[in-house]
Amino acid sequence: MRLGGARTLRERWGRAGRATRWTAAAAAVAAAAAGGGLAWNAASGEPPVTSRHQRIQVVDGPKDDQRVWLDTTFFAPVGAAKGPAVLLAHGFGGSKDDMRAEAEELARAGYAVLTWSARGFGASTGQIALNSPDYEVKDVRQLIDWLARRPEVVLDRPGDPRVGIAGASYGGAIALMTAAHDPRVDAIAPQITWYSLSDALFPNATGEGADAGVFKKLWAGIFFTGQGGQDPCGRFLPSLCSMYQEVAESGRPTPEAVETLRRSSPASVAARITVPTLLIQGQSDSMFPLDQADANARAIARNGAPVSVVWFQGGHDGGDPETERVRRLVRDWFDRRLRGDADAPPVAGFTVTRAGGIDSASQQLVVRAASTDRYPGLAGASRRTVPLSGPEQTVHNPAGGSPPSISALPGLGALGGLADLGGAGAMAGRLPADMPGQSAVFDSPRLTEPLQLTGAPTVRVRVQADGDATLFAKLYDVAPDGTATPARRLAAPLRVRDAAGGREVAVTLPGMDYRFDRGHRLRLVLSTTDMGFATPAEPASYKVRAVSGLTVPTVPSLTTPPAPVPAWVWGLPAAGLAAAAAIVLTGRRRGPARDFDPALADVPLQITGLTKAYKNGHKNGHLAVDDLSFRVEKGQVLGLLGPNGAGKTTTLRMLMGLIHPDAGEIRIFGHRVTPGAPVLSRLGSFVEGPGFLPHLSGRDNLDLYWRATGRPPEEAHVDEALRIAGLGAALDRSVRTYSQGMRQRLAIAQAMLGLPDLLVLDEPTNGLDPPQIREMREVLVRYAAAGRTVIVSSHLLAEVEQTCTHAVVMSRGRRVAAGPVAEIVGSGRRLEDAFLEIIGSGGTA
Repeated sequence: MRLGGARTLRERWGRAGRATRWTAAAAAVAAAAAGGGLAWNAASGEPPVTSRHQRIQVVDGPKDDQRVWLDTTFFAPVGAAKGPAVLLAHGFGGSKDDMRAEAEELARAGYAVLTWSARGFGASTGQIALNSPDYEVKDVRQLIDWLARRPEVVLDRPGDPRVGIAGASYGGAIALMTAAHDPRVDAIAPQITWYSLSDALFPNATGEGADAGVFKKLWAGIFFTGQGGQDPCGRFLPSLCSMYQEVAESGRPTPEAVETLRRSSPASVAARITVPTLLIQGQSDSMFPLDQADANARAIARNGAPVSVVWFQGGHDGGDPETERVRRLVRDWFDRRLRGDADAPPVAGFTVTRAGGIDSASQQLVVRAASTDRYPGLAGASRRTVPLSGPEQTVHNPAGGSPPSISALPGLGALGGLADLGGAGAMAGRLPADMPGQSAVFDSPRLTEPLQLTGAPTVRVRVQADGDATLFAKLYDVAPDGTATPARRLAAPLRVRDAAGGREVAVTLPGMDYRFDRGHRLRLVLSTTDMGFATPAEPASYKVRAVSGLTVPTVPSLTTPPAPVPAWVWGLPAAGLAAAAAIVLTGRRRGPARDFDPALADVPLQITGLTKAYKNGHKNGHLAVDDLSFRVEKGQVLGLLGPNGAGKTTTLRMLMGLIHPDAGEIRIFGHRVTPGAPVLSRLGSFVEGPGFLPHLSGRDNLDLYWRATGRPPEEAHVDEALRIAGLGAALDRSVRTYSQGMRQRLAIAQAMLGLPDLLVLDEPTNGLDPPQIREMREVLVRYAAAGRTVIVSSHLLAEVEQTCTHAVVMSRGRRVAAGPVAEIVGSGRRLEDAFLEIIGSGGTA
């Protein structure tokens, strides 16, 4: 085996690295000499972005008597001398650094971008004032003054830059507040933010007002005490700390607290927001649910300003952040509203993103957008009443409100949806959602047709208690087998005042977009406790009865562009005919003696002279695999290595009989591989992702796959495969709720059904976390130790080094090295070094 050329390659890389470091150092010295802190950043294949860091002093406070230094970064527009300006505001607890990637994207699109750490965050001075008009709003107005003096920024008039503001959560609120207080703002794009901070922290689903609301204690605690430092209120103004401590002790808002929170809310100035507004709100958000965006949208629309609303999959409780989609929408909005670009894609009046199953190639959850011209509000465009059944029920509030029921898990990100997931979510799926004796349940009849809920359902309930009653309303989806799943892990709290004689109230459930399938039932649950909220400390019992059906809003005009038909749908019939013709023709040319070589009966795999070219419109085509030969013995774990385009996947597809080689042959246990060859039953494979049916459970998908093979059920060895998958309770949930790692493990278990003698896995550790990768390594080693053979295609060289006994290294379709991993690596070196040397030198074995 020859490993030549490595020293030259290393020396060349070393010189390049030293030159790069020298150039960077020289640039830094020049920038420092200029006194600007100038920096260049260029992503791979993209134009560089020039950014400048500076501290800007602002004056704020009710009497303009405070001076604060704001840590900022300015990104100059790329490819233009001037551009409209965009202020990017970070979320609560973050800093300007969180916005860098989005700032660079906008700069490359020709915008002048300013990011900053808000007062009390990052390297900025000052104390947090919750986006107060006297503090944070004044800060941003002075940042707009600073932008007006920049030569890179387009001005509408002297001192008035053309400027938009975007940001999420805390940053979204400052966009709304600044637009109300500064007429120079031209467009805004706030995300997952609030309308009324008092209503958000003290919600009441009966609509009786924040003074009667239920304290959202966990989110408030995270909000006020999560900033570090010895002071439990961290870096807040002392008056805000005192307010929080008083409310936290009583569990009730004081009039002063309500007034303070409202003053830091768009609700207090909504009548003054008259600029085009794009509101992006998360469907997985117990902190600022969809009703907050709805209130902002209705208020701004009353002013005559253009408003578009987007509901996406993520939010403060986790879910898919849809980062690329959200950034694209923000950019399209600013292209039209700041730049006046009529060719920019228009943003629909209302857009909802929906899960659309699993992509069989990438194994990623497909998210599709449904849009309509007008935002209908949480009441929907039409309504349907679904009857509810169930007697009057008595529910109990335990002393101290413990143990509580669980809806969302505030502050724990993706764990907030854990009852809908497996893996890490399986742990939380075992937690009680609603405690026995604390919940009243009312069910609808089974649906005779699907029902797409879009908005906030309403229901009337009658509550009887000795005094006030605190309850939490939730909506569940009940499958035909009786399994109940939260439609969204959100609860609508309600405090019913003076219910001693019984009181009937209208309850608005959390807004959502959710599809109930035919044969399913809707379930209304009213619980006395919820982990995220403060509940009465005294034990109490309430009588609860649903006195109306559930009014479900719908938006029939929402349309989703049809998914493109996969290429294989059109190509599969032709490929089948070609495969059949190949079988017939090759069968005529060859006799049985040529299809089986007894001398190789115990050899799991031998590839000889394998060649495959793709025409790709060129006369000579692209040579994907070039005269490849290697042999694999029993008990080996072989790593097939190479950079992208090396020919690994093409080789594996030919090994499985999916595509036909142009030359050479593949033999499995002595049998020549042809499409549909019986010997392929001894092969288990996972290449380029399996196709699961998203509405079926993981267990049902495995069962359906095995039945399709026509082999006896007892040969499946399902229990062994399921132990490998390690999916726990999630195995009985629909695959559409699986994470990428869970789908990967299910795919590997499917490949191992029947315990095949030869197991072929293409990138098996994609989507797995480190403990799962370690477990997968042990599984493969044990699998081969039982006398079977494993072939693994992987880019994770360190994992191959720890897992594989042998390796074949490919480059440009050719084998450039083969043999035991220890021999390829050599004494005292790692596989990564040897791999780079082989590929870099073009060495062969």
